[in-house]
Amino acid sequence: MSTTSLPVPDHSPTLRAALLAADFTADGLLDLLGAPAYAALARSETVPALRATRGDTPLETLVRLFLLQRPVTYAAAEAALPLAEALVGGWVVRDGDGDGDDGGEGFGGRGGSDAVRATVDVRPYGGPEGEDWFIVSDLGCAVGGASGASGHGEGVVLGVGGASTTLAGLTVRTPVTSALDLGAGSGIQALHAAQHATRVTATDLNPRALGFTRLTLALSDAPPAELCAGSLFEPVADRTYDLIVSNPPFVISPGARLTYRDGGMGGDDLCRTLVQHAGEHLNEGGFAHFLANWQHVEGEEWQDRLRAWVPRGCDAWIVQREVQDITQYAELWLRDSGDHHGDPEAYAARYEAWLDEFEARKTKAVGFGWITLRKTAAERPSVVVEEWPHPVEQPLGATVRAHFERQDYLRTHDDAALLAGRFTLAPEVVQEQVGLPGAEDPEHVVLRQHRGMRRATKVDTVGAGFAGVCDGSLSAGRILDAIAQLTGDDAVLLRDRTPRAIRLLVEEGFLEPVPDLDPA
Repeated sequence: MSTTSLPVPDHSPTLRAALLAADFTADGLLDLLGAPAYAALARSETVPALRATRGDTPLETLVRLFLLQRPVTYAAAEAALPLAEALVGGWVVRDGDGDGDDGGEGFGGRGGSDAVRATVDVRPYGGPEGEDWFIVSDLGCAVGGASGASGHGEGVVLGVGGASTTLAGLTVRTPVTSALDLGAGSGIQALHAAQHATRVTATDLNPRALGFTRLTLALSDAPPAELCAGSLFEPVADRTYDLIVSNPPFVISPGARLTYRDGGMGGDDLCRTLVQHAGEHLNEGGFAHFLANWQHVEGEEWQDRLRAWVPRGCDAWIVQREVQDITQYAELWLRDSGDHHGDPEAYAARYEAWLDEFEARKTKAVGFGWITLRKTAAERPSVVVEEWPHPVEQPLGATVRAHFERQDYLRTHDDAALLAGRFTLAPEVVQEQVGLPGAEDPEHVVLRQHRGMRRATKVDTVGAGFAGVCDGSLSAGRILDAIAQLTGDDAVLLRDRTPRAIRLLVEEGFLEPVPDLDPA
């Protein structure tokens, strides 16, 4: 981990202007590097990007300096940056000893007495509305590749990775008064929240992380956030928010070696504690979004375990995206910390410690997924726990919001009200008929979503016919009566048995309720 002090955010406006002038943006990088090298860089593989930045344009210099973290000549840095301010602000330093040699002039390696090197990783990041943002983190900690944070200290602050972008995509983006980014890290969630929240508070146990959050917001020309040091909800013990987001240190490990990933509590207690106390800090109607790991314990259903986490007065939607057995899980995080590159006996000892921990807790596997809470005054909160390992289409914020709106509808409409209601088929849904070629009738009919969660569900003939004519003009009951006339079914029996299927199609987003007509 870098031992230099963090840069001064007061110099960020002129630095930002220079970065933009050089087209040091997400789109600019793609144009310069090309898709293969750009994708390789996201995997922390630098060789293709080094080959693509052999020239002396300001953009190539900035890529080598901040992304590839190679020294550049003083003259090249001066052509790309307001160098005097960058040096005074601490964004770059003179590399007089030449200790940052990158291994060859052909790749732009110009270490030596006139060399300049970066003190932080500055990474272009495209906002949801095309904004040009920059995420600032520790050197050498671009996540997403095999190396991760290997070899860095326990207080390392990571940059943008798959988990952080997943959480950003899941979050409901409606205008709110107050938002809390708990465990802010390099500040990506706070940056997103600043676009639709009047006030943003960012907390972290690691003071360095708060410094990086400040830099990320400043360099991205976003409003500053209130920064509070402390664990979990301790820094904001008496406050409530309209939005809470957290990508916490959820790794279930023996001990707390690495602050950025290990929670320091036994098993999945950190994630459980975080979720259980979130309800106390949510305003009515507010959302809380978490990424989490949880144990699969012998003799206990994982779904029941997670339902017990949901605080009173909250709806919940919990989605398990992946499950790993305990050996896979231990190996993943031992690689993340670089232990597999060290002494084999030390590696084996740490591997044993992970397995001992899991054995003591009767843990057979570990799940990973999303947890969303919504504060509600409903007498019967909705708690949906499901497994969905299939591809989804991000961003999912609108899908998450629609899920809870459908729960509101379903719990306030009994079967009679459901039959009196009108529905439309969601616009992204298509019907597929599955069967042998040439067969007169399909074996079954599938409704499939092509957006959001991309669900698919089998329906019978009645279900397919019902969904196919739902255009909002007729009530569900009238549609079923018409189907009964066509099929010869008993209309009363059809009305009795179909609401359950309608309810499921609504819950999963295949059918959208039409708002009730205004009686006035």
